[in-house]
Amino acid sequence: MGQEIETCEFSAHDFAEFQRRLGRETQLLAEWFEEGVFASDGAIGGYELEACLLDRDANPAPLNQPLLERLDESLVVPELATFNVEINSTARALQGDVFERMAEELQSIWDKSNRAAQPLGARMGMIGIMPSLQQQALTLHNMSPLNRYQALNDQVFKLRHGKPLTVQIEGRETLNIEHDDVMLESAATSFQIHLQADAKRAALLYNLSKIASAPMVAVSANSPYLFGHDLWDETRIPLFEQSISVGASDLTKRVSFGIRYLYASMMENFEANYQRYPVLLPLLMDEPVEKLAHLRLHNGTIWRWNRPLIGFDDNGRPHLRIEHRVVPAGPSVIDAIANAAFYFGLVTGLAERYATPETEMGFIRARSNFYNAARMGLKAELFWFDWNTCPAETLIREQLLGVAGDGLRHLGIDAASIDYWLGIIEQRVVRGINGATWQRQWVARHGPHFQRLMEAYLEQQESGKPVHEWLL
Repeated sequence: MGQEIETCEFSAHDFAEFQRRLGRETQLLAEWFEEGVFASDGAIGGYELEACLLDRDANPAPLNQPLLERLDESLVVPELATFNVEINSTARALQGDVFERMAEELQSIWDKSNRAAQPLGARMGMIGIMPSLQQQALTLHNMSPLNRYQALNDQVFKLRHGKPLTVQIEGRETLNIEHDDVMLESAATSFQIHLQADAKRAALLYNLSKIASAPMVAVSANSPYLFGHDLWDETRIPLFEQSISVGASDLTKRVSFGIRYLYASMMENFEANYQRYPVLLPLLMDEPVEKLAHLRLHNGTIWRWNRPLIGFDDNGRPHLRIEHRVVPAGPSVIDAIANAAFYFGLVTGLAERYATPETEMGFIRARSNFYNAARMGLKAELFWFDWNTCPAETLIREQLLGVAGDGLRHLGIDAASIDYWLGIIEQRVVRGINGATWQRQWVARHGPHFQRLMEAYLEQQESGKPVHEWLL
């Protein structure tokens, strides 16, 4: 969905021809999996950070176009809403001091973006859901002026036969609303972690990414409030699933945890894309079949919480990536990179322990864990490989930090770097403070004043400290 398109209007011929090209590219991709043509360059990582623009009153500031003009930075691009942008990273080999270099790059772009925002009367924010956000801000008037977003809105509501979206979330409080466009999606901003994997290990790492999703969302939760309601620790999860609701079942939902593990390879995802998901954006591209242009565009309109990606290196050789989408934005640059380090270490460490994790952790349990963690955060009761349950905070502290440390050592990360980044995760768990718990503690002390909460959050974020050191 990061690819711009030339038109918002499509004919029946466009859909039929796109489907034909998608079929041909899917067939070619299957041949590539059989032939083993994918790059094997070792573990490579990166990220995408979705960020917010806020005005001086901590309300959304629809200024991404003038910001991007002032910024002139190729790694920062528009998002669905005019008050959101996306910051991309340089892909880096996961070794040595890679996390320090990731943090340095992100902090540099973040500071540059903030400097560009200040003359516009705005500031940058990274958070799963802005507590100050009101539903009336989520209108087509605040949609970024790109054809792909208008076309997405049009096609989603054609599949819904014009019916409004219904959001029903039961948490500490209950929210029931309707909405007439896809702009609800822009309320949810995430930190998407990318892992390039060798083809032989990609299915294993993909399945482990699903298993790791529960502890990842528990430790990083940062979205307790939506439209003045106290809901899940990571309300972004049910919100995003319901904001593009066009599938009648788990087989066709555009945003989901999935229906099973992979049996053999990521090709199973792309076969499912072709067989089960209606085409949303039938843009016909004048590209050779080897570019997989239609397959990749179609895959970009299916938002699995762990999404398989096909990319190409500078020499045109294809590679496989896992996009781990469960982590919210924020609370700080340091927290974001610590989350990435924990994910990379955790799936790598688990891969060294479990050759066939799907035989020891049933998919239904992995999925149940994920939604329990999104609802309850660090207090969620999770099933794990020993068939026992325990709170997420206990599991992370007593088992998973050690697994992640082993994984990072296996990757060749510097020892001091491992101690520093996993130390941030450890302190977050020991103190029981992630973004969601800090926000709730602030409200418990100061009351449900959500603009003031957003202002206090930004003040602490700008201190540069990790969330477990924030003041109330």
